[in-house]
Amino acid sequence: MENKTMIQFHCETIRREYQLVGQSLTANFPNGFPDAALQIQSQFAERRHEITNAKDQEVLFSPYMCNGIFATYFACLEVDDLILIPHGMIGFKLPNVTYAKINCTTKTIGEAYSRIFEWMKEKGYEQKFLDQSCPIEIYYFEENVEEENVEILIPIRDFIE
Repeated sequence: MENKTMIQFHCETIRREYQLVGQSLTANFPNGFPDAALQIQSQFAERRHEITNAKDQEVLFSPYMCNGIFATYFACLEVDDLILIPHGMIGFKLPNVTYAKINCTTKTIGEAYSRIFEWMKEKGYEQKFLDQSCPIEIYYFEENVEEENVEILIPIRDFIE
């Protein structure tokens, strides 16, 4: 399979809600990461087929919450509804929120975070912290590629809130 091209480091805003089903892991921050994130993504990959109402089995959503001491990191699939939640998993809805979005790859994710926060500052956007929202990393699984496409979404305050 060929690597689907995304414009790397393209920044924009989007407004969306998400219904997600998956698993999570909490670990010390920053010492427990990225190991904890990789661990839960690997565990979830073995079980993602159990989510029968997933919109796309090849797109992994990883919302996270961090207070600088510890972080909870999720591995999820987007679903049509929250009726069927496999045992040991959690289902939740992230309400309609405006996000600053940047495209990158698994190898450029660190640089992408620097760039998205720089872009947000230039545009006058403020990050919305834990108020009915959380940042999301979206991974596009592809076989036989050196690096996979990733999108990073940072919730921002709407001036109309």
